[in-house]
Amino acid sequence: MFRFLQFVLFCSLIFSINTSTYAQTKKLSIDDRLLQDSIYKSNKKKVLNFSMKDFDALFFDFFKTKSNPDVVLTKTQFYNYTVQIATFSDRLASLYPAQKEIAAKNKEEWLSESYEDYLLYKASQKK
Repeated sequence: MFRFLQFVLFCSLIFSINTSTYAQTKKLSIDDRLLQDSIYKSNKKKVLNFSMKDFDALFFDFFKTKSNPDVVLTKTQFYNYTVQIATFSDRLASLYPAQKEIAAKNKEEWLSESYEDYLLYKASQKK
């Protein structure tokens, strides 16, 4: 009986640690959220009219610029890229209703990109 209680206690401990670990999501600062919101509002109409060619150009330009160790984007430039990429998920969701959940998840992932994480990545590139 004691072994069984130990096992149950151990499983509940693992479960509680596991759920609290997954529950931690990165939160952006209020300033970053406001900046994202203003970029979203100013670019929404333009991005929703992007063709796949326009989106591909934006996407590849972002990764080319991000991987260039000599270029550091400003906060506005960084969020301009990530918000536009996230906004394109709205277009994909409207074009492909069966993929709505995937598009929403992708949008959330792009909107959770942090400028501070980007700066840490850039610092690690220079080492």
